[in-house]
Amino acid sequence: MSEVAKKFDSWIEDNGPAALVIREYLVSAEGPDGVIFPATYAASQDGSFKGGYNIDKVGETENVCLIDSVGSQANRIEPLFTKEGYSDLVPKIIVRAGEKAVNLLEAGHRAGDAIVRCSELQDELHAAFKALQNGNAGPLAKIAPTSLVFGAWDSRDTQAKVPRLIALTIRAFNVKPLTRSAQYVPAAEYVQSGLLPEPEDKKTKDAYSERGFIHVPASGSPGGIIASGGIRRDATLHLAALRLLFSDSQAKTTSLRRYILGLALTAFTWSPAGYLRQGCNLVTDPDRQREFHEVYNDGRRVAADFNHSDALEYARVAVNEFGIGPNRTVDFDKERAKRDLSGEAANGKPKKAKK
Repeated sequence: MSEVAKKFDSWIEDNGPAALVIREYLVSAEGPDGVIFPATYAASQDGSFKGGYNIDKVGETENVCLIDSVGSQANRIEPLFTKEGYSDLVPKIIVRAGEKAVNLLEAGHRAGDAIVRCSELQDELHAAFKALQNGNAGPLAKIAPTSLVFGAWDSRDTQAKVPRLIALTIRAFNVKPLTRSAQYVPAAEYVQSGLLPEPEDKKTKDAYSERGFIHVPASGSPGGIIASGGIRRDATLHLAALRLLFSDSQAKTTSLRRYILGLALTAFTWSPAGYLRQGCNLVTDPDRQREFHEVYNDGRRVAADFNHSDALEYARVAVNEFGIGPNRTVDFDKERAKRDLSGEAANGKPKKAKK
């Protein structure tokens, strides 16, 4: 085992760092004063949030805008393990649903997703989540190891929760929200030319508008932001949470933690593309250096001195020791889905009501 790998190995011990923390400073590809478009969110049911950008006030004059959430960042990074050079680190689980084949790494709720719950993996996953609740993460690591890295919640069955080891978020500071307006002009004057009758009521007019037969103004829509206080990507790998993973023996616990640490480090040190969505293309800020630290329980912050290649090297050593689960292709089962909809548990008995 290399010296770098030996260092990583010390992190699964109780006296290792509490966390690894990366702070990266980003900027719009258009420049520091470029307009970027954050994620938009639906209005809350209670009306306290009207929908649009998630901008929180901090004090009297400052604010913070969420550019990309923890869940969104996880969903951008997890498919890394489908790529060449990484796919052999995890089992390949494919679920065929009609004409579509879905990789478990692309399922929104990971091991807790309906697409795997309603397949022949249902009983295995049920048993794996129950084992996790009883303190043994080994069975889940053989089927869905990235669920132990990015988190999962078996909310429709066992209620088992797997905390995220990795949390990554992109935020902008002291932002200036902008608005935009537009005007749709149809290719022809359908009503004025007599090609279509004058709409007699609002329902008909709305239908004309939706189908592009009349002029449609759009005013005051969210038009992006200018991040006056900069943009920052914060990433944390919670090593203290990793050390809460156990298997059914000390030797297996060590190999399990090495394996999950290898996957976590590989994902943690890999930077996804900065193109998040239309109007939001972020690049590294050349004027601000990235910060990368090991953080200890006593508050010490020590500069981390490894890179993505080192992490991948350790992951390969760990996977050879742990032994990944088998690759499998299974079918979505309509009968299991019907039973799931009816509230029937994996064992065929009615599910107990939630407390």
